[in-house]
Amino acid sequence: MIDTLRRWWGRYSIHFLSALVGLAIALGLRITQGMPLLEAYQFFTQPWQWVSRNPEPLIESRTVELNARMAELESQNEQLKQLLNLEVTKRNQGTWAMVIGRSGEAWWSQMVLSKGSQDGVLPGAIALGSGGLVGRVTAASPHSSRLLLVSDPSSVVGVSLARSRFMGILRGQNQRNGVLEFFERDPDVRVGDVVLTSPYTTRFPPGIVVGQVVSINLDKQPAPEAVVAFSAPLGLLEYVNVQPFTAKSDALLLSP
Repeated sequence: MIDTLRRWWGRYSIHFLSALVGLAIALGLRITQGMPLLEAYQFFTQPWQWVSRNPEPLIESRTVELNARMAELESQNEQLKQLLNLEVTKRNQGTWAMVIGRSGEAWWSQMVLSKGSQDGVLPGAIALGSGGLVGRVTAASPHSSRLLLVSDPSSVVGVSLARSRFMGILRGQNQRNGVLEFFERDPDVRVGDVVLTSPYTTRFPPGIVVGQVVSINLDKQPAPEAVVAFSAPLGLLEYVNVQPFTAKSDALLLSP
């Protein structure tokens, strides 16, 4: 038996050792996922790689990254400008409040603000955002308040067209649009008309930008209608400017 093993080893030892080495190499490559081969390839081909290197993809990727960072910084800068009240307008005397709560079921109906009665935020105050009217404060605790958005179906705002001065009632429809119901049967309205709060509204100061007309239905009964796209991005707001306002008690025409 021993003589047989010796003869077999003398004849096949080289093959056996080669197989073991090959198996070990294969196992090592599997464990390291071929990294030694890749490193060896890069080492031996490095003298020739500089000839075919093209810096344009790297420059292009870097440019895309810098543009993205620039856009993010511009967005942050705009928010800081609003927060620090750097734009001096006639309506910038209010209180900046952070949006701290929104209901998943009523995302485009209500929001909770970080300021309350101790900060001078009381029911009836109005909220402005980037672009225009956001809503009206309906309830306030010492340190927070609840805001009814203009997009809520229960929200009613007296409005007028900036160009023709035709008036109507704007009711919330969804996060982006509201429905404007005109008083007149044949209003002078065009797509693109700017919609402002009416001089006769009792719940909001006059002349605040609400949105822009995007479609018109003059055949709607009992009164013509127009779809208005809200100018403030109601679904993306992080801060709003709350303005104190006392509702009028002697309005002539409109109660909204």
